[in-house]
Amino acid sequence: MTERRSGDPSTADAAPSAAFSFPRTAGQAALRYLATITVAVAGALVCVALGTPLPWLIGPLVAVALVCMLFVGLESPPAARHVGQWAIGVALGLYFSPEVVREIVRLAPWVLLAIAFAIVLGWLGGWLLARTTRTDASTAFFAMAIGGASEMATQAERHGGQVDRVAAAHSLRIMLVVLIVPLLFNALDVKGLDPYAPAAREFSWTGLAVLIAVTAGAAAVMERVGSPNSWMIGPLLAAALITATGHTFSSLPTVIVNGGQLLIGIALGTRFTPEFFRAAPRFLGAVAAITLLYLLVAAGFGMLLAAGSGLHWSTAIIATTPGGIGEMALTAQALKLGVPIVTAFHALRMAAVVITIGAVYRLWRSMAGAGND
Repeated sequence: MTERRSGDPSTADAAPSAAFSFPRTAGQAALRYLATITVAVAGALVCVALGTPLPWLIGPLVAVALVCMLFVGLESPPAARHVGQWAIGVALGLYFSPEVVREIVRLAPWVLLAIAFAIVLGWLGGWLLARTTRTDASTAFFAMAIGGASEMATQAERHGGQVDRVAAAHSLRIMLVVLIVPLLFNALDVKGLDPYAPAAREFSWTGLAVLIAVTAGAAAVMERVGSPNSWMIGPLLAAALITATGHTFSSLPTVIVNGGQLLIGIALGTRFTPEFFRAAPRFLGAVAAITLLYLLVAAGFGMLLAAGSGLHWSTAIIATTPGGIGEMALTAQALKLGVPIVTAFHALRMAAVVITIGAVYRLWRSMAGAGND
């Protein structure tokens, strides 16, 4: 991948340029979006037929990524990622009953320990990547930090790193985690061991309209103040606050939750192109190997966390797995493994990493002496 140190860092969450581009007339753009959705739905239906976990996330992700890498570039419809994040954020927020909030408060010391673990794990991963690939320090550190792709790419750009490699590393990490963890837990029949249910169980058109207005407004406010993952965090917080006060406007229909997963799968899948692995195979190979090491170490830490906190071991492992908020919370939801606990752990971890990552990087540089500049 060519080095890119300037420009809009938000492109880290956009699809890379495809090998073949359709002319950008309005009609042809619409056909391209339709083709992307068609491929995604086909992938989801295949996974539904196969009985895989998270079929509406894994199916679109794999199908869209394969088509983009093997045939022709697809493109995510405008605002699709935001809509998908909104749907998942609301669905997760509806789990935060008063009882769940009290449980999360009880777990606060263990959440802090999990945050420290994630920061240290990213620290070591950055050192390994710098040493094994001779990557410059900034790129290596932010590529392996356990944070959001957009935020880590922004930080890499600020510190002179290669934005495209950082974005590629996070895309590959998330894809591996999404494919490995749910399928492995499902294969081992680890499901239904720590079930939680959304507080809102009855559907209401009026209540849904109010819920949409309030949570979309929260997303807009969070975006205005520059929050990371604003279209997931804003709706999640708004829905959680409503639920925690004992109010339930409406349940969220399954079709909306599935649609949200599909849109997130599309957003992840369109990041992969024919050049994705060819551009920096050694770098991405090392990222994949370190990600597998992350999963093993995190599983061990999760077991220790479970022993100390009283959490079910399966919930503790998913809560400390180095994936994104939405992907890990959806995994917990699909497998009925402590959805609100997993959501709280990952949301607080992401916030802490975003807030502290600049200072942690400077300390890492001074102590590790990693990589080449």
